[in-house]
Amino acid sequence: MDDSLSSGDEIGTVQETSFFKHKIMIPPENSGILSFIADEGDYTIVDEIYTLKKDNVEKSFCMLQKWPVTMSKPYSSKDQPSEPLLTGLRIVDLLFPIAKGGTFAVPGGFGTGKTIISQHITKFCNAEICVFIGCGEPGNEIANFLKQFTETIDPKTGRPLLEHIILIANTSNMPVSAREASLFSGITIAEYFRDMGYDVAVVADSISRWAESLREISGLLEEMPAEEGYPAYLPSKLSSFFERAGVITT
Repeated sequence: MDDSLSSGDEIGTVQETSFFKHKIMIPPENSGILSFIADEGDYTIVDEIYTLKKDNVEKSFCMLQKWPVTMSKPYSSKDQPSEPLLTGLRIVDLLFPIAKGGTFAVPGGFGTGKTIISQHITKFCNAEICVFIGCGEPGNEIANFLKQFTETIDPKTGRPLLEHIILIANTSNMPVSAREASLFSGITIAEYFRDMGYDVAVVADSISRWAESLREISGLLEEMPAEEGYPAYLPSKLSSFFERAGVITT
């Protein structure tokens, strides 16, 4: 009690799985003197957990945090990547090495195996948490993905792989506006766990379907089209997603 806390400080933990500890953090852009903290016990994500006092005004907080998905979460510095992201695919690790904090793309036409590579990286890469974004994927592929990851055992923990994977399921029959939001929802969730100190990998399948949703929305809004009917702001939208990767000091 009476400790001075600011955004990013850890105030408690929740044991999510046998190996994953969910940290309760002070939300971004908040600070103050700790005036109340709940006793150890069972709570829902909307129960009052602690109270901060600042300028004689008290504000209560729960475990639920809200953040606009199109905005990058704040950090103090972005460092140079220095460690490799081991994908579990020897040919990729040898010929196309990927750095932790870096970005990569798996180009190819429809039906050439991009999804298989993406799922393999999600299964066996050396990140502590993986966020898989099924963006515009057929429903049967998402269902198969969920079944595989429930049945496959993680060799590092001896537990199902799904215990350290977050699945954003945006199937092809969902509205295009949901498809556009799915990519940024995934990277925001990844930033949330990144701020806890975990190595997080984000795998999006596929960026082309996400770009098609932007083209459809742009057409409905009667915006001026660019090459192949895509909106003129497509490059900046893409960069706003990929630039949120990095080795971050919070």
